[in-house]
Amino acid sequence: MCGAAACLRFVSSEDVVVEETPWGPNEWFVQSPMTESEHLMMVRLTMPPGQAHRFHFHPHFEEAIYFLEGRAEQWVGEERRIMEPGMVAHVPAGTVHGTYNDSDAPCTLLVALASAKFQEPMLVDVSQEEPWVSLRPSP
Repeated sequence: MCGAAACLRFVSSEDVVVEETPWGPNEWFVQSPMTESEHLMMVRLTMPPGQAHRFHFHPHFEEAIYFLEGRAEQWVGEERRIMEPGMVAHVPAGTVHGTYNDSDAPCTLLVALASAKFQEPMLVDVSQEEPWVSLRPSP
């Protein structure tokens, strides 16, 4: 399952895989091939002020977004909420969603995604399509 590398059962800060994205660094704690996980991924995202993970969807997995620090505008479908620490947004597979940090401080999210079996496309950007572009135009 994990190939030549050993699969981790316990992940320390040295094991975290950091992926730089336009909306901030993704710190992957659980994902294949790092772990043997077949149905779960976990990532912490720290989104700087003024950044956004614009409207998109994941055709093959759902996610739960737990807000650890800061505030952000979270969309799930055409529903919008201002999220604060302790709040969770659930996003069913195939549902358009986006996170927008319009505050003057970073926000930190812990995201669980299932299933961990990547199928392409992993992410489909729809931020420039209707009705999404009209709901929240890009700056």
